[in-house]
Amino acid sequence: MTSERWTVGSYLAKRLQEAGISDYFVVPGDYNLVLLDKLLSNPDLQMISCCNELNAGYAADGYARATGGPSAAVVTFSVGGLSLLNAVAGAYAEDIPMIAISGGPNTNSEAEWEYLHHTLGEVDYGYQREVFSRVTAEAVIIHHPSLAPAAIDRAIDTAMLRRKPVYIEIASNIAGAQTSAPVPRSFARQVTSDPNSLAAAVKEVSEFLNAADRPVLVAGSKVRAAQAENSLRRLATASDYAQASMPNAKSFLSEANDNFMGIYWGPVSTPGCGEIVDAADALLFVGPVFTDYTTTGHQLGFDAGKAVMIDPNSVQLGETHFSNIRMSEFLDALADNLTPNNGAIAAFQRVVTPRHLPQPGAAETPIAVRQLFARIQNMLDGDSTLLVETGDSWFNGIDIDLPEGARFEIQMQYGSIGWSVGATLGYALGQRGRRLVSCIGDGSFQLTAQEISTMIRYNADPIIFLINNGGYTIEVEIHDGPYNTIKNWNYAGLVDVFSAGDGKAWGCKATTEGELDTAIKEAHSRDGLCFIEVVIDRDDCNVNLLRWGNQVARNNGRANRCR
Repeated sequence: MTSERWTVGSYLAKRLQEAGISDYFVVPGDYNLVLLDKLLSNPDLQMISCCNELNAGYAADGYARATGGPSAAVVTFSVGGLSLLNAVAGAYAEDIPMIAISGGPNTNSEAEWEYLHHTLGEVDYGYQREVFSRVTAEAVIIHHPSLAPAAIDRAIDTAMLRRKPVYIEIASNIAGAQTSAPVPRSFARQVTSDPNSLAAAVKEVSEFLNAADRPVLVAGSKVRAAQAENSLRRLATASDYAQASMPNAKSFLSEANDNFMGIYWGPVSTPGCGEIVDAADALLFVGPVFTDYTTTGHQLGFDAGKAVMIDPNSVQLGETHFSNIRMSEFLDALADNLTPNNGAIAAFQRVVTPRHLPQPGAAETPIAVRQLFARIQNMLDGDSTLLVETGDSWFNGIDIDLPEGARFEIQMQYGSIGWSVGATLGYALGQRGRRLVSCIGDGSFQLTAQEISTMIRYNADPIIFLINNGGYTIEVEIHDGPYNTIKNWNYAGLVDVFSAGDGKAWGCKATTEGELDTAIKEAHSRDGLCFIEVVIDRDDCNVNLLRWGNQVARNNGRANRCR
């Protein structure tokens, strides 16, 4: 038995540490102050103070992407929690195991019929948990210290197991109350497959694929949720199949592999890639999600009858469904049963047109989007991560050929503009050994710009390209109007505003190719935040955005057929 006094708050801190968290993101408020004191008492955790709750949630999202484990955001009740909600919804959509933690009202307040500040003005204080229950895999309120250990352990375990966010609310007078010491346990467990179902699936799928002439492997976004990336890459090597990634699965397969064709994205696929996928006589989709965005308005052309669909916990081949199968175990077993076949990649090599980066222009040439991303292509190496905000940066980032080891981050399922600023903070802190390059449009940046100051405060060192083209370009291409034009800011000047004489951040504005080259060279020489405002013509965007926007607009505008 230990003589150390454990409180609900210190118990939570220890469990966060044991789950693999080193940094947690915070906005203080009077309902969570005692809880924050207890979290601060753990020397192995660092508190990151954010400018607002939404940004704290986005930062937690980015942190989980960087570490591959869970993350945590801590806020106050109602005014804080409901501000955090959008980021948690995004984490749910994107399969991010974020732990949303909120202080709550005193346990006596409702029983004693007390009206409280920060609330809806009614004596009913369970509403925040009810709201969060729609966007989390587990939502608990802790009102008694003896029940806290089981509730905390269950919530964290659920986040790790389901790769979804969870919600923990701790009453303000319970955070400092004494509770059990945390007994040793692990949160890293995963479900295992039913052996009979696994064996049957491997047998039928391998027979189907081995009978094909031109099989193709396509990676989807659920590979992250299933923690199956290593198994996917092993299968890719063993099968020798032609390979493609869906846009929100970019970097899950090695793009340096000779069998990698590019991105499968309907009409805006990598040239040649879409045609080979659609013509394949057998398709192995691993973790796909077919939304209007990932399919360019539901414009995919493959034959569903020739496709195997592998989800995190099941396999589908034609009309046959195999349940209770863990994706990584299935991929590992399948890799041992496939006959190598590069028939589709041979066909791709006959039709592919080699892509070339544009040659730099004269130093005084105004910057074009293609020239910016050609330079970003040359910046990346195996220790880089490219993070792109919703908008034209999606398409330009997806066009980049990633070197071996490089990573790519995108929020395509939820697509909340402004996500990238907070996510850049969290990712940079979660992977300090990598150099993060973030591409953020001016419209998105204006939603969450304050977190630049937090990056400076905690010595995060991303290189941020702020693309100033005067508005919401992606929405212009879907449906234009005066609402897509924004007020211009002195973006580069914000670095001085947010630094206020502190930190190592540096910023500049580039309007010509020569200024851009000078800025990139300077950024490489610095070890703090580098913020480069790049001025682009409003009508200069990736051609695939034009094609994609037209198809998404068509899909959005279908006539009402409901009666």
